[in-house]
Amino acid sequence: MNSSRPYLIRALYEWIVDNDCTPHLLVNAECPGVQVPPGFASDGQIVLNASPSAVRQLHMDNQAVSFEGRFGGVAHSLYLPVPAILAIYARENGQGMVFDAEAPAPLAEDHQDPQGNGPDDGGEPPRPSGRPSLKVVK
Repeated sequence: MNSSRPYLIRALYEWIVDNDCTPHLLVNAECPGVQVPPGFASDGQIVLNASPSAVRQLHMDNQAVSFEGRFGGVAHSLYLPVPAILAIYARENGQGMVFDAEAPAPLAEDHQDPQGNGPDDGGEPPRPSGRPSLKVVK
């Protein structure tokens, strides 16, 4: 199943803008693939004003958020992979969402035991760790 994070980011961005607030993104600047101007991150994180008046060419898809922004009067292209986005919120009131750390995408092939004898799940379906699950009840 696809991550819900990119969908939530897009929805919250639209909601914040529709309510005449300023969307801010909290980003892990040390995450692989992140492109932000050097020297503006603090403690490995950066807060970005992503309002329509502050950015150009905003593009949000399931892989990343990208746009052009100005830092110290100089235009920069920013690229933010979705897993690097830690939060989106309105500057004026702090309403928004903080995201849990996202695990790396699973490998496409089944996990093998050391002898290569197939999946090592013992024949039982995988159990989510600490996450709620839904069942169909008839």
